[in-house]
Amino acid sequence: MSDLKETFLDLKGLICPIPVLKTNRALRDIESGDRLRVLTTDRASVADFQSFCRETGHSLIAFTENSGVFSFIIRKK
Repeated sequence: MSDLKETFLDLKGLICPIPVLKTNRALRDIESGDRLRVLTTDRASVADFQSFCRETGHSLIAFTENSGVFSFIIRKK
């Protein structure tokens, strides 16, 4: 059994740079190795989260898009 947790953040309707800023704040409140699932509707968030993770060292494990809603799973470094 794993002790890793996943936190959920619904940021639909917000536009750049707010989703990345709120994600960064949420990552401060979780443990290293835990995951954060983020939902957005801003198309720019795809490139934003890729850059954010590359620059901060967090891992973008997966992202999907379904009917205009983007789901990102980020593992805290």
